[in-house]
Amino acid sequence: MKAVTWQGRRKVSVDEVPDPRIEEPTDAVIAVTSSGVCGSDLHLYEVLGPYMSAGDVLGHEPIGVVVDVGSEVRSLAVGDRVVVPFQIACGHCVMCDTGLPTQCETTQVREYGSGAALFGYSKLYGQVPGAQAQYLRVPHADFTHIPIPAGPDDSRFLYLSDVLPTAWQAVEYAGVPDGGSVVVLGLGPIGDMACRIAAHRGYRVIGVDRVPERLRRVADRGIEVIDLEQIGASIGDVIRDRTDGRGSDSVIDAVGMEAHGSPVAELAQRSAGYLPSMVSQKLMDTVGVDRLAALNSAIDIVRRGGTISLSGVYGGMADPLPMRILFDKQIQLRMGQANVKRWVDDILPLLQDGDPLGVETFATHRLPLSEAPRVYHDFQRKADGMVKVVLDPAAA
Repeated sequence: MKAVTWQGRRKVSVDEVPDPRIEEPTDAVIAVTSSGVCGSDLHLYEVLGPYMSAGDVLGHEPIGVVVDVGSEVRSLAVGDRVVVPFQIACGHCVMCDTGLPTQCETTQVREYGSGAALFGYSKLYGQVPGAQAQYLRVPHADFTHIPIPAGPDDSRFLYLSDVLPTAWQAVEYAGVPDGGSVVVLGLGPIGDMACRIAAHRGYRVIGVDRVPERLRRVADRGIEVIDLEQIGASIGDVIRDRTDGRGSDSVIDAVGMEAHGSPVAELAQRSAGYLPSMVSQKLMDTVGVDRLAALNSAIDIVRRGGTISLSGVYGGMADPLPMRILFDKQIQLRMGQANVKRWVDDILPLLQDGDPLGVETFATHRLPLSEAPRVYHDFQRKADGMVKVVLDPAAA
């Protein structure tokens, strides 16, 4: 089959790789009909390269049709249409039972001290072949799927794999009070969708970015935006001016480890990418090489007693943190990979009754799988108006 593979720092290709097959009786195999490219994939393209191996298949946002099932799979049959969550979870351990499938005790990657295995996401998360491919093996398939209605329209349900539950959890974790305000830092796919969800709930939402296309998408939905390139003061001062001098009730950091405005950490990240894998992995694990500009902005922006919700991915050591300020302002921090299956029942009604979140037009580009190298290049550089890209494996 054709699949998008990692071949080195800033290098992906579309290659012939072996077709996936049933390896365990609890597996299923799906033919992928659409597969998203996520902002998290860009971390593998650049910063998290030390945890990758040449030939790793990328991607973790698929929708498709079941083509084979293992002998112990009970809830799926050939021909069923499913979305596959980005995390692999058993559905019956203590963590899964408490609504934390990202911490699944069956698939935890203990070698790296990581939570549940993820599709297409490096040694840190199990090195499981990903979903930017024509076919995908789905372990623990009875739980690691979301059934959806038969039909040709992938755009209505595709984002259940990652974007919708990640943005939903970001808003949940933000703890915005009734009638309160939330600032969303970063208007890529997750930040954009978090703005839509928060606005749908009736909160005052302020989206912050520096990319005109991203700002325009959010502003077109009637949401306040701030262009970082246009303000003449710190973002904290601007937000306080708009919130009675207090700051926002909540902040969602949808940027993560590759934030603008962190030149020293950016240099450390780039330098790590050129070192031998074992050395660079150690550097990422033990040295403060995350770019913390967005997190530091969140700490400045949020009001005293407010909440910061981290949905942007951080991969290294965050040192130093302004612990005195966090303590003094009595800030609450919540974070983590989205627990996809936990939020599906909340989200599905918004996909089945109209389209209040605008999912059908959320993608800016739908391209053949063969275009993946260009997609990664342009998406990382925020070129060609790319905000959300969907790959079509049938057009490989």
